[in-house]
Amino acid sequence: MVNEFEIKKQICDIGRRIYNRNMVAANDGNISVKLNDNEFLCTPTGVSKGFMTPEYICKVDAKGNVIQANPGFKPSSEIKMHMRVYEKRPDVGSVVHAHPIYATSFAIAGIPLTQPIMPEAVISLGCVPIAEYGTPSTMEIPDNLEKYLPYFDAVLLENHGALTWSTDLNAAYMKMESVEFYAQLLYQSKLLGGPKEFDEKNVEKLYAIRRKFGMPGKHPASICLNKDKKNCHNCGGACATDEYKQFPGYQYDFVGKECNGAAPSADAELVANITKQVMAQLGMK
Repeated sequence: MVNEFEIKKQICDIGRRIYNRNMVAANDGNISVKLNDNEFLCTPTGVSKGFMTPEYICKVDAKGNVIQANPGFKPSSEIKMHMRVYEKRPDVGSVVHAHPIYATSFAIAGIPLTQPIMPEAVISLGCVPIAEYGTPSTMEIPDNLEKYLPYFDAVLLENHGALTWSTDLNAAYMKMESVEFYAQLLYQSKLLGGPKEFDEKNVEKLYAIRRKFGMPGKHPASICLNKDKKNCHNCGGACATDEYKQFPGYQYDFVGKECNGAAPSADAELVANITKQVMAQLGMK
């Protein structure tokens, strides 16, 4: 069994990775690891994740109360959303929160990552919905996150960033990398005229591969939030139903077109709108 000091070193290493990959700026982001049902290690508030050392790391209980923290350090106020993941997903051993540029741009534009464009993304990641906006440090974020936890292993946080979780720290971090890579490919393929998506038959083949591998976590999008579809990939216009409208981003179908009962807008107009919003967030005029 890995001792706590080694886990603290691993948290610092992952912090440097997300910082060096421009997934966070300044003191953004937070990381946590489950030790047991009532002990968790987490990053402190107000420090850069790229420059942490083991003595920075705090220990909290299942309610987020401090068990141990060195002078000058206290847990991030966003530990609440981590605790909600652990509470509702006993299979989870680590949670990572970051602000990766492309994924966060989609979160700001209100566009979930649901288009099946790569085998790896469909097999290991699945659809990535958008949890409604919540004020940082309040219970709004975990409350808005909760309904997605039974079905997904990653979410975008509206106007905020991304959250991923998995069995261990490295797996949770790798899922964050996958979310950002998927978002970047989706964005750039839209600039080239739009991605070519897998049809429902090929999506099901990829799901079968995942089942064969026995991968941990929830099967990616194995049930659709619309309740009447096999999966949220290739969902078509069903997202205009009342059942789906409780989820953010419902105004888009799963190929990125407007879906409110009216005819979808032209692809050229859609691409131009997405490009304008994302480029603005990237500081590109």
